[in-house]
Amino acid sequence: MKLKVIKLNPDAILPHYAHAGDAGLDLFALEDRAIAPGESQLIPTGIAIELVPGTEAQVRPRSGLALKHQITVLNTPGTVDAGYRGEIGVILINHGKTIFQVTPGMKIAQLVIAAVLQVELMEVSQISETTRGAGGFGSTGMTMNSTGSPQ
Repeated sequence: MKLKVIKLNPDAILPHYAHAGDAGLDLFALEDRAIAPGESQLIPTGIAIELVPGTEAQVRPRSGLALKHQITVLNTPGTVDAGYRGEIGVILINHGKTIFQVTPGMKIAQLVIAAVLQVELMEVSQISETTRGAGGFGSTGMTMNSTGSPQ
């Protein structure tokens, strides 16, 4: 599959895979930005893309930035719809305790291209039962007891 990319700024760096077989294309910052602790900023990349119909691009965090600096993508994964033709921006948030300096050319996120499944909604009066049911948020417990059941 081909992904059309246009530089909106001559200083932009085209996304690329760091290694053969990688899932995500590296995205690069276009400008200097200082992100204070607890703050978020939209970081421009200087590129726009043309996705194939039936696909989306997901903007995901970089594990190294998260581990070393507590920097992540705020709305992860950010979704870029196939019809969008504007600049790809990355909303970074600083969960750390010090100011984080974004510099031009810095790898700030990954772009993963994925298939999109469209569904037809059907309103019903009930849905099927499962063993899990409506259990969510912590419903399976944190540890297992000696019989293998959640505690």
